[in-house]
Amino acid sequence: MKKIEIIIKAERYETLKDILVSKGATGLMLTNLMGFGNQNGFTQQYRGVKTFVQLLPKLKVEVAVKDDLVEPIIKGITEKLSTNEIGDGKIFIYDIEDVIRIRTGEHGEVAL
Repeated sequence: MKKIEIIIKAERYETLKDILVSKGATGLMLTNLMGFGNQNGFTQQYRGVKTFVQLLPKLKVEVAVKDDLVEPIIKGITEKLSTNEIGDGKIFIYDIEDVIRIRTGEHGEVAL
């Protein structure tokens, strides 16, 4: 089992959700966050004053999936969400040792 964390621009969420559902993910968690990477912010003008905005709004989508779903999900994300521009986002993949469904006490993949 793997946990996939995907950091994206908020406007790309619906496309990402459609990819995850179509590839077999059964649920997800969503977090609003602020941050920067290679994009390193941008300069904007507000009421005639130039300001540098370094922290940009992003979404973190987390999903736990069976091992065989990881590659199709990654391929779908990189094909459909890539604009070849800085700021497209990142994907992090972690091993999951165990999952326990609290309601039934089930362990492992059946608990997903």
